[in-house]
Amino acid sequence: MTATPGASPTIVLVGHGMVGQRFLEALAERGLTATHRVVVLCEEPRPAYDRVQLTSYFSGRTPEDLSLTDLAFIEEHGIELRVGDPAESVDREARTVTARSGLVVDYDVLVLATGSYPFVPPVPNKDAEGCFVYRTIEDLLAIEEYARTSTTGAVVGGGLLGLEAAGALKGLGLTSHIVEFAPRLMPVQVDEGGGAALLRTIEEMGLSVHTGVGTQEILTDASGAVTGMRLSDGSELATDLVVFSAGVRPRDQLARACGLTVGERGGITVDEQCRTVADPHVFAIGECALAADGRVYGLVAPGYEQAETAAATIAADEASFTGADLSTKLKLLGVDVASFGDAHGTAEDCLDVVYSDSRSGLYKKLVIGRDGTLLGGILVGDAEAYGTLKAFTGSVPPVSPESLVLPAGAGAPVQLGPSALPDDAIICSCNNVRKGTIREAVTEHRCTTVPEVKKCTKAGTTCGSCVKVLGQLINAELEASGVEVDKGLCACFSQTREELYEIVLALRVTSFRDLLDRHGREAARGGDGCEVCKPTVGSIIASLAPTIGASTHVLDGEQAALQDTNDHFLANLQKNGSYSVVPRIPGGEIAPEKLIVIGEIARDFGLYTKITGGQRIDMFGARVEQLPVIWARLVDAGFESGHAYGKSLRTVKSCVGQTWCRYGVQDSVRMAIDLELRYRGLRSPHKLKSAVSGCQRECAEAQSKDFGVIATAGGWNLYVGGNGGATPRHADLLGQDLSDAELIRLIDRFLMFYIRTADRLERTSVWLDRIPGGLDHVRDVVVHDSLGICDELEALMAAHVSHYRDEWAETLDDPEKLARFVSFVNAPDTPDPVVAFVPERDQMKPDLPLLNIGLRPADEILEGSATR
Repeated sequence: MTATPGASPTIVLVGHGMVGQRFLEALAERGLTATHRVVVLCEEPRPAYDRVQLTSYFSGRTPEDLSLTDLAFIEEHGIELRVGDPAESVDREARTVTARSGLVVDYDVLVLATGSYPFVPPVPNKDAEGCFVYRTIEDLLAIEEYARTSTTGAVVGGGLLGLEAAGALKGLGLTSHIVEFAPRLMPVQVDEGGGAALLRTIEEMGLSVHTGVGTQEILTDASGAVTGMRLSDGSELATDLVVFSAGVRPRDQLARACGLTVGERGGITVDEQCRTVADPHVFAIGECALAADGRVYGLVAPGYEQAETAAATIAADEASFTGADLSTKLKLLGVDVASFGDAHGTAEDCLDVVYSDSRSGLYKKLVIGRDGTLLGGILVGDAEAYGTLKAFTGSVPPVSPESLVLPAGAGAPVQLGPSALPDDAIICSCNNVRKGTIREAVTEHRCTTVPEVKKCTKAGTTCGSCVKVLGQLINAELEASGVEVDKGLCACFSQTREELYEIVLALRVTSFRDLLDRHGREAARGGDGCEVCKPTVGSIIASLAPTIGASTHVLDGEQAALQDTNDHFLANLQKNGSYSVVPRIPGGEIAPEKLIVIGEIARDFGLYTKITGGQRIDMFGARVEQLPVIWARLVDAGFESGHAYGKSLRTVKSCVGQTWCRYGVQDSVRMAIDLELRYRGLRSPHKLKSAVSGCQRECAEAQSKDFGVIATAGGWNLYVGGNGGATPRHADLLGQDLSDAELIRLIDRFLMFYIRTADRLERTSVWLDRIPGGLDHVRDVVVHDSLGICDELEALMAAHVSHYRDEWAETLDDPEKLARFVSFVNAPDTPDPVVAFVPERDQMKPDLPLLNIGLRPADEILEGSATR
């Protein structure tokens, strides 16, 4: 595109969302910002931000955290960015754009990136007070404000944004409902089986789901405020807040008004270069564009490709956009959901390979062609293999499909490494980066770390789901090139965590400073360490303290400076700066007198109380200076620290067992109490959870724990390596029909071997999959004593048990330790003014608007204190 001689040609971008920002970056990369005047007309009051992560605002991220716009970039490239000043009209004959402010800009090239708008079903009272859409930061601010006076919320739409909106409402303290017209949640991404697994998991989170029904009317009161919804089956749903999240439509009004061609169902019609078919001087990219393949793409990755294509075309380079991969990996309400390729199996003669476990919320389906080609798939509950599976789509994997869907612990799953992927496999679908490009970044551009490869290729810079595979590829390529890969713990230590453990144990090292100065990297010696090695070494020393002669209290001397925030105050830090207090309740068994004490403390200190999934009671909202006072009352009543704050044993759940249950075959409560009291306070690479079930009905869910015990008629079965968290894993059977003594001895060995050999922050489930030989090797070591270390492992555990002391009680007896429990060192009697609360359901919750906006008048705040 040439301009009039002597004048700088002008590119006008209408819209500044994620795709618009990527277009500006593409212009800069091609040098067009140096040769063109670039004007951006942005409707929203803020520059481009990460709309993909929009819901993270409710988890504490600020609008500034979500921003994608580096103002230094805007200034450096001379881009004229006008926020809050959208385009109102386009005169294609005169080639001008008129903004709301009255500004008229001549253009040589016009790029429309106006995005989409939320579709609101045409139901009566859809605009009533209390009805919202879920699209922008301003929408979220409005919902947050209205939710302060609401108790129930309903979301119309069970797709991606609908589920995120429902989770946000629940996070704001509202009873939340999801209304979806389709027969399942996320009908575009998952099939019936995936929808069922997702439904079960979401309902277990406390959200109510209504599928197969539509919204017929929004019910209101005399003032016009929402009071409920009437559904298509005739039922009514009481709610005082409604969020419409029923899909989006292309924002093509500006294009229609200036005579550009639009599709029958919306979208500005463009060719393969993203140029509008009606005007070669106008381009359309992102959700407003109807691409050459007849699709409107609502994902960010295709929008980025369109932005690159448009910028390349303007620069007179060859580029085209003919379609995009719709594969996507999401985390919805903490649940992994992924789909890729022909996920619904529309290809002729295709076959499905399915693994389903409804109890664990797991669903995996691969679509396979007759010739063995992987065509697509759906993953719900565990999407760990998404990056690898997606890369194999369109080819025949080197292993059987069955081995690719079986979860760890349910068979012999095959772990396909990076070397198995072809060079043309797409690793980052958001930015269309192939494996070959990543290899070139390592071999030709000398990139050796994930951040360097990200900067070089843009892989992993959008949703981040490919970062793990990215790291594997980098290490594999470096090793293949003969480069030694640094597997050290951090920049301070060249050793792994396992190697540091052996050094501390063998040399009886009791000081982080001593370990760093004697065994750290040369450049790190004499320094202070880093945020990685300090808590890691602190945990190792705490695990071995009785054996190596170190102090057993994590706040003694140098140890105190090594701890993370939670360990630093022996309590869990919450989002508003307050702390939670969790006393130990072994096996979930508690006497009425102790229940009364907890109730009295919660009442006297104005604490929020919640029964946890680990069968104990969590008290939220304590200020840091209140912690010792609360502990004193708990300790006097016979309680001790529950170690909810530490990487240590959390709880040992139990059912009521044979004492009360007619199906029980062993005393599960007694065993749970014995195990919890034995392993309490045991510091480990990650948290430890356990459970004991009194029979095969498994009411305590022992097979989802790091070590779980199930009663049999002949004794106890021991399962290890389970996980019920973000990546569920069934535990593996390690021992059968064990006596009490055999069970405890085997658990002692297993836990100490895990503590000895695991990486930092590595759960037993991940460790068991990673360690060479897996479960068979662990069984050889801890059952058959193949390494001859079982006596040592048992001795280490015995030392821990005999030296255990309650950290709360010891802190109360030490004035030096107590001195740290203040909000302000220079004003120890002054409470933190940001720690404040508002009432909800006869309790209180953090004052979130206070955190986001600033201090409000004191008479509007409930302070977390006994004097309120």
